[in-house]
Amino acid sequence: MTITPPEARTQIVNMVRDFVKREVEPVAAEHDREDTVPHGLIDRMKELGLFGITVPEEYGGMGLDYSTFASIFEELSKGWMSLAGVIGTHHILAEIVSNFGNETQKKSFLPRMAKGDLRGGLALTESSSGTDVQNISTKAEKDGEEYVINGSKMFISNGQNGNAFAVLARTKPKSEEPLHRGLSCFIVEKPAYGLTVAQKLDKLGYRGIDTCELLFENVRVPAENLIGDIEGVGFKQVMSGLESGRINVAARAVGVATAAFNSAIKYAQKRETFGKPIADHQAIQFMLADMATKIEAARLLTYEAAKKKDSGERVDLNAGMAKLFASEMCGEVTMDAMRIHGGYGYIKGLPIERFYREAPLMIIGEGTNEIQKLVIARRLLDNYNINL
Repeated sequence: MTITPPEARTQIVNMVRDFVKREVEPVAAEHDREDTVPHGLIDRMKELGLFGITVPEEYGGMGLDYSTFASIFEELSKGWMSLAGVIGTHHILAEIVSNFGNETQKKSFLPRMAKGDLRGGLALTESSSGTDVQNISTKAEKDGEEYVINGSKMFISNGQNGNAFAVLARTKPKSEEPLHRGLSCFIVEKPAYGLTVAQKLDKLGYRGIDTCELLFENVRVPAENLIGDIEGVGFKQVMSGLESGRINVAARAVGVATAAFNSAIKYAQKRETFGKPIADHQAIQFMLADMATKIEAARLLTYEAAKKKDSGERVDLNAGMAKLFASEMCGEVTMDAMRIHGGYGYIKGLPIERFYREAPLMIIGEGTNEIQKLVIARRLLDNYNINL
């Protein structure tokens, strides 16, 4: 991984911050209220190169490091977290292809992804096997020079408007152990005969991105779309991609919490009770101090995970810690920000109410926090055994 020069990182982050301030913040509330996908803003993100953040330069991307990647997700989420979602699973697919795809796959998919011509997603979760990934039921059977995929995927971001998906499917029966070695990862492009959007899901928050159920009914996929031309390693490929997904979710949580805190501290300095601003009341000061401290701790965890990924180190432990702490922090901070706003924080006139609705997504997304605790604990126990 090439480290992005500090001046380039500053320039890119400032570009995204300016985009959010000028173009996103004025329309975010309307899109959220109407539950509409902001196609105009997505087109602008393509123009800014945000679909190619981590795609290597030789394939048409920006080739940025993960510290810059995290900064971009944080800035987008300060304005509207849904926009970060549009490129979130897109970059998981791009990372899977970059790290595990063969040269033909890289040349075929990455340039189109960098331009945003291909809008990617991750078709992983199923209604009966959300966190239990190795137990998925979607099947892919070899038929000559093609695979035939049958099954369904639930909660798929970009499911309706995306047109390229990393699909995890079973190429060996569950009777063969271990279960994860029977899973393979395919790139499935839309339109494809037999691939349909079964339903668009109506969500509490995260309303600027489509989340759908996808049905695969005898969907034929060229054998060359098997990632890396190797069966049975799809679980490893997807789990590797989810490391960056957890960094981006942690960065989103930091962004949303920061926006909620900024709104709360400004409101506390203007709103008066008992003859003085509520910011002068010790109870409010304690809340603000706790909020700011939690945000800074989450930011440090997030960028430490990004830094380790940039250096090529194993990062599942750090990414899991960052995602766990930052997402829980975001839920707490947005609630405290709403409490500081009082009744005004509960109505749909201020962004605080939207921040509060968006926060739970980070607790659930890219693996629930209960799963994060298991991942963290297992890695700690492994490290302890190694060091005995």
